[in-house]
Amino acid sequence: MQLSNLLRKPPGYMLASVLCSLGGFLFGIDTGIIGPVTVMEDFTKYAGNPSPTIHGLIVSSILIPAAISSFFAGRVADALGRPLGIAIGSFVFGAGAALEGAAVHIAMFIVGRIVEGIGEGLYLSMMVVYICEISPPRYRGALTTAPQLLTTLGLVTGFFTCYGTANIQSSFSWRLPFILLAAYSGFFSASVVMWLPASPRWLTLHGKTQEASAAWDKLGVAAADREKILDQYDATVVETAIPDASGNTSASHVAPTTIAVPKLTKGKMLDVLSSDARPRLILAVFLMGMQQLSGIDGVLYYAPLLFQQAGLSSNESTFLASGVSAILIFSVTIPATIYADRWGRRLNTILGGLGMTVTMFLMGSLYASSSVHQGAGAGRWVVIVCIYAFAVIYCVSWAVGIKVYAAEIQPQRTRASATSIAHGSNWLSNFLVALVTPTLLAKTSYGAYFLFGGCTLLTAAVCWFFMPETRGLSLGEIDEAFVKKSGLAKVSGVREWAKSLQRRAKWRRPVAVDADA
Repeated sequence: MQLSNLLRKPPGYMLASVLCSLGGFLFGIDTGIIGPVTVMEDFTKYAGNPSPTIHGLIVSSILIPAAISSFFAGRVADALGRPLGIAIGSFVFGAGAALEGAAVHIAMFIVGRIVEGIGEGLYLSMMVVYICEISPPRYRGALTTAPQLLTTLGLVTGFFTCYGTANIQSSFSWRLPFILLAAYSGFFSASVVMWLPASPRWLTLHGKTQEASAAWDKLGVAAADREKILDQYDATVVETAIPDASGNTSASHVAPTTIAVPKLTKGKMLDVLSSDARPRLILAVFLMGMQQLSGIDGVLYYAPLLFQQAGLSSNESTFLASGVSAILIFSVTIPATIYADRWGRRLNTILGGLGMTVTMFLMGSLYASSSVHQGAGAGRWVVIVCIYAFAVIYCVSWAVGIKVYAAEIQPQRTRASATSIAHGSNWLSNFLVALVTPTLLAKTSYGAYFLFGGCTLLTAAVCWFFMPETRGLSLGEIDEAFVKKSGLAKVSGVREWAKSLQRRAKWRRPVAVDADA
C-alpha cells in the first residue's frame, strides 16, 4: 500500500510548481558562475585586470536591468498570464547568457549581463506569484520555497562547473559555463510554454470562469482546497441562472448554481498605494531590500575572494571551498523547504536576523583586531566556519520565508504588481551589495562585515514591532489581519509597546513615605 502511494503520480499543482521552480535553478547557476569566472586567469587577462570597482561593476551590471524589468513584470503577468511571462523572461535571460559566452570584448560581455538581467527580473518576479496562486493553503509554504531549493542546487552546479572548467587553457574555461546556462534557459522556456497551465486565479480575475475550472481540473486541486483558494480572491458566491440549449432562462427550465464571481476589478499599478495595500507594500519592499543587505550575495558572488582573504591561496582551493559552501546551502535548504509551513514566518525572520548579526560581527571583530593571518592561526578557520554558518542561517530563515511573506501578504488585486515592486527593491539592494563588496574588501577587511551585520540587526528589530504572523492563514485571512483592528495593532506594535511601558512605569512608580511616620 505504501509502495503504491509512493508510485502514485503527484497532483498537477505539485508538478507545475516544480517546473516553475526550475527558473530558480537558472538564477542559481548564474550566481554560482559569475564569481569564479571573474577571478579566472583567462578572464582577468581578457578584461584587462579590472580594479575592484570595475570587478564589482561587471558582476552587478545584471542587477539594475533586473530591478527595472521587475517593476513592470507585474503588468506583463497581468496582461499575458503567468506562464507566458515566465517563458518570455527566461528566453531573454538565455539570450543574454549566450551573448556573454560569445563575447569578443568586455563591452559585449557587459551588454550580455544587461540583457540577462532584463529577463531575470521578468521571470523571477512571476514565479512565486504563480505558485502562490495554484497552491492549497496547507502546502503553499513548502511549494513557494521550492524556487529557493532549486536556486541552491543551481549554486552547486555553477560553482562545480567552474571548478571543472578552471584548468582549461583557453577562454573556453569561462565561456563554457555561460554557453551551458543559455542552453538550460532555452529548454526551460520551451517547457513552460508547452506544459505549464495558466493560473486559475488569473483566469477567474479576467472573467474566464470555464477556462479556470478546466485549469483547476488539470492541476488536480480538490474541491475543498479550490474553495479555500477562491476565498483568496475576495470572491462572492452568487446564485445564477444558466440557460439551457435553447437559451431559455425560466425557472422551469433552469437549475440554479453557484459560481465564484470576483468582486475586484483588474488591478492598476497605482492601486498598490491605496490605503489597504500601502502598508503591506512598504513592509514587503523593506524586507526584500534587507534580504540582500544581509550580505548574502556578497558571500555568494565573491566567495572565492572571501576565502582567499581568509587565507586560502590557490584558485582551486577557493573554488572548492565555494563549492562546499553551495553543497551545505543546498543540504540545509531541503529540510527548510519541507518544514517551511511548520515554522512561523515572524519568529524565523527575527531569529535568523540575530544569528546572522552574530556571525557578521564576529568576523568583523576578528579582522579589526588583526586576528586573521595568511596560512597560520585559528582566526582564519573561525572566519571560514562563520562564512558557512552565515550561509546556513540565511538559508533556513530569510531565504525560505521573506519572499513567500512578501507575496502572500498582498491583496489579490495588487499581488503581482506589489510583488514585482518588492523584487525591484531586492534587485537594487543586490546591486549595491555586488558593486561595493569588492571595494570594501580591498579598502578595509572588516567594514563589509560590520555593515551587513548592522543591517540584519536593524531588520530583526523592525520585524519584532511591525511583522504580523501569517503561518497557516489563507490569503483571505491575511487580508483580514491587515484590515481588522487586531491585525493593525500587530503591525503598529511600536505604539502599543510604548503605551505598555508607560503603564508599567506608572504602576511601578514608588509611593512617597513620610519619614516621621
